[in-house]
Amino acid sequence: MAVEIWHNPRCSKSRQAMAYLEEKGITPEVRLYLKDRPSREEIREMLDALDLPATALLRKEGAALKTEVESVIINAMAADSSLIERPVIRIGNRAVIGRPTEKIDEIL
Repeated sequence: MAVEIWHNPRCSKSRQAMAYLEEKGITPEVRLYLKDRPSREEIREMLDALDLPATALLRKEGAALKTEVESVIINAMAADSSLIERPVIRIGNRAVIGRPTEKIDEIL
């Protein structure tokens, strides 16, 4: 099954997750989500795979939104993908935020 990572190569945590996957012999499909912003629908699908509320996928920098309304948070992340926590790794219908990297083992 394909492994997908929403990756930011400038982020050390994201680079660590990539290295962790590669150490396990996995070459993931890489989505540079800052350049190729996910749509609202893709964010909703990722949240379903994560089985987490939108607030869990929102980086601390997004705290200025001061809301827990999912649709507002998802719209904000779709408009500014830098608000998305990283890295996010997905296999099929399961996903994790890959920090620490050992969390990735939960879906492998």
